[in-house]
Amino acid sequence: MFEDTTAFSGFAVDHLEAARKFYGETLGLATTVEHGLLWLHLAGGRDTLVYAKPDHVPANYTILNFQVDDIDAAVDELISRGVQLERYEGLGQDDKGINRAGGPFIAWFKDPAGNILAVLQAR
Repeated sequence: MFEDTTAFSGFAVDHLEAARKFYGETLGLATTVEHGLLWLHLAGGRDTLVYAKPDHVPANYTILNFQVDDIDAAVDELISRGVQLERYEGLGQDDKGINRAGGPFIAWFKDPAGNILAVLQAR
């Protein structure tokens, strides 16, 4: 039924302008606002819809992953831009907040609405 239909992901935030500033200015993503909706234009043509939801509750799982070649450089850059890395008990994160114990190296952070994002480096 949908094999020839364009599909895209989306997620909610509590304040669209704060999201636009964070994703566009802090993270440096290309963004547009159309009809009161924010679009993130991600690499590979993977546009993602961000919409305001008055009773927004942040996701308690990672909603968006950014694959990087050098996680240490990415984490350093995030920190220099004022982004705080999340710490999760029992995950073996190092001083920078990077989990290097099994699987890809990964570090988590949140957007202004409290949604969880990650940078990860395949090994």
